[in-house]
Amino acid sequence: MAAVPEKTCVHQPSESEASGSGVGPAQADSAILCPDPACSRQLLQDFNQLQERYQRTTNALAAAAHDLKTPLAILNGYVEVLQSEKLGPLNERQRLVLGDMQSAGQRLQHFIQDFLSFSILETGEMKMRFEKADLNACISEVCRLWSNGFQDKGLALYFLANDKLTEFPFDSAKIQRVVSNLLENASKFTPAGGTVWLHAEPHMWERRAVSASVLSDERRRQSSIHPNSAKISVSDTGPGIPPEYHIEVFDDFFRLPQSENHSGMGLGLAIARRLVSGMGGKIWVESVLGAGSKFSFIVPFTPPSAAPNKEKTK
Repeated sequence: MAAVPEKTCVHQPSESEASGSGVGPAQADSAILCPDPACSRQLLQDFNQLQERYQRTTNALAAAAHDLKTPLAILNGYVEVLQSEKLGPLNERQRLVLGDMQSAGQRLQHFIQDFLSFSILETGEMKMRFEKADLNACISEVCRLWSNGFQDKGLALYFLANDKLTEFPFDSAKIQRVVSNLLENASKFTPAGGTVWLHAEPHMWERRAVSASVLSDERRRQSSIHPNSAKISVSDTGPGIPPEYHIEVFDDFFRLPQSENHSGMGLGLAIARRLVSGMGGKIWVESVLGAGSKFSFIVPFTPPSAAPNKEKTK
């Protein structure tokens, strides 16, 4: 592809432009170069305006979510007081109503937290805190918090600690948030009677583009002996994800076409992607329709010297 000259823009010719210039139908479908510098200036101005508008929208979203936290906390507090029956005994109908109110309040609180996390990540205000710790203990705590929820939905959750994982510096809170988002996604789409597996292991992350033929057997042995990262995976027995959505599922506010009946705003995986990227790792999904999904992410043993606070625009 030829290089685009500086201060030029690319646009699609209209039918009148194509016919007036003698351009054929096949050529009319291709982009042409506009040599007018004014076009480039206008494009840059439009782009900056869109960026400013997006930033204002993100800030407004964060402000609205923050303003909702206090009244929601008060409402949830009153519900807990009523459920404790400190203000008087309750009948069965009242307990059911309060239970529904508590569930709705928890869902709303979760949505607000997602909004706040998204806005912090989007504005680059999220800071990483890398401290040497035990990854097995970190993940076990998440499993303990989710175990009752999985049991209530009739799902089995399995995690077996890996003794090959030694302590290394990582952001425990961010790791737990990523794992929690992946477990929530699995519990949401796995039908009752299904199983979810959580697995962690040492991993050799080969970043360089080296073909399999060039990678010698000696280097393979060294790679298996000296891993440079930890790989965490969450597998489920859900319906699976179509191949064409394996990248889009990590986009902001993206929801699968078949997920209309499930609650959520499509931010869980997007937040996980940003957090993993901030820790210098990567995340992906492997899935086959009807055979479940496996979400995996890698965290390097050596934290990035300057962890990016904001992910570059894709």
